[in-house]
Amino acid sequence: MRNVSSYVVVLFLSVAIVGCGGRKAVDRDIDVDAVDGVGGVSTSGLDGSGTSTSGLDDGTTGIGNAIGAGGPEGELLSKRVVYFDYNSSLLTLESEAIVQAHADFLANNPGVQIILEGHADERGTREYNLALGEDRAKSVAQVMEALSVSGGRIQNVSYGEERPVALGYDEAAFALNRRVEILYQ
Repeated sequence: MRNVSSYVVVLFLSVAIVGCGGRKAVDRDIDVDAVDGVGGVSTSGLDGSGTSTSGLDDGTTGIGNAIGAGGPEGELLSKRVVYFDYNSSLLTLESEAIVQAHADFLANNPGVQIILEGHADERGTREYNLALGEDRAKSVAQVMEALSVSGGRIQNVSYGEERPVALGYDEAAFALNRRVEILYQ
């Protein structure tokens, strides 16, 4: 009986050690213009101008150089979060411009892949919010594919309401949580 207990403990520790080491850190950035005036949102990873710099130039994507180039496209590329209206997966005009800038970058850099993370605010059921987050990610992916980005380079993930960036039960917090994050790999 003692041997069985020893095996169970060793097995448990082995699984725990293997399970902790397999996750890849993912960089998350927030559009600072949408955060102004909302408490509880961290803006770490932002330079003094309010432009997100965290993880943008890891030497593989070159997106940091595109942002550093300035101009309207560089400004749009610095925004890696697009926001949606309540209960909608339709892109706003501002979101379309951001998605187009990223699609142009991806079209000119065929080795780069992205993850589109869809999110929703906490209103609605868990299942509905997961579906809405997925629809939002698909909406962004469809625009990118229409702009010549291969669908094989885009991965869609939905977190629904599970990963809010703003806590609170008011419209300002809800608006920040209705989003798709564009994450470069």
